[in-house]
Amino acid sequence: MQINPYLYFDGNCEEAFKLYEKALGGKIMAMLPHEGTPAEQHVPAEWKKKIMHARLEVGGEAIMASDAPPGHYAKPQGSSVSVTVKTKADAEKVFNALAEGGSVTMPLAATFWSVAFGMVTDKYGVPWMVNCEQTA
Repeated sequence: MQINPYLYFDGNCEEAFKLYEKALGGKIMAMLPHEGTPAEQHVPAEWKKKIMHARLEVGGEAIMASDAPPGHYAKPQGSSVSVTVKTKADAEKVFNALAEGGSVTMPLAATFWSVAFGMVTDKYGVPWMVNCEQTA
């Protein structure tokens, strides 16, 4: 079994995924707009280039997303995307990239379980937790 987060955006999925690709060191594997698909006829003309499905792979894992149809977007609440990295430097890089233009909920700092842990909501409204666990 595999469980992957699926995020919805308010028309800025492509922009967000390009940031995530860089911030997380991943690779965008799919960025499919409505245009050119059977779904094209079900969206307004100004929505045809919006993303119907995107997939970003990072370290053997995937995050998927799309632009929510017009009038159907709701801000995420009650969940976060959790990222675990190997080094404190990686935690700082990811956290700072996600925090740019967003809001820090909990600054990145050492905790009793982690060399570095922080929480941030990025400029697209997606909540993230960045964690660098202690080594045994």
